[in-house]
Amino acid sequence: MEAFKKYLDNAVYSSYNEKLELSREEWQNQVKDQVKESSVRLQWDPDHDPFGNKLERRAIQIGLRNDFIKSFAQEDIILIENISDFVKEQYQFVLNDDLYNLMIPEEKSLLFDDNLNKKLRLNENG
Repeated sequence: MEAFKKYLDNAVYSSYNEKLELSREEWQNQVKDQVKESSVRLQWDPDHDPFGNKLERRAIQIGLRNDFIKSFAQEDIILIENISDFVKEQYQFVLNDDLYNLMIPEEKSLLFDDNLNKKLRLNENG
């Protein structure tokens, strides 16, 4: 979890949005600074249901470059496991519209310190 938080702390939004509570110039300066320093990009994309349909809720997407990709590859990965057979098996439940038997991970919202929550536009109400 600490590595993920490190990425988010250093992330810059990939595109300007007025909801960021900073000016376009401030955002552009962050992007310019990021090229030299952090190299972590952040955006919120639509989440999807098991059939691939877009949901109203959003899923975070981060892109890593430079030192952060090195850190990810050399220090932050804990385990790599091939679950291809499991995914193929689960996909059959989707194809057969049998979501009752579909095994999905338990999800819970993550909240961080106030500054990071504000940056990510997270709150306790979802």
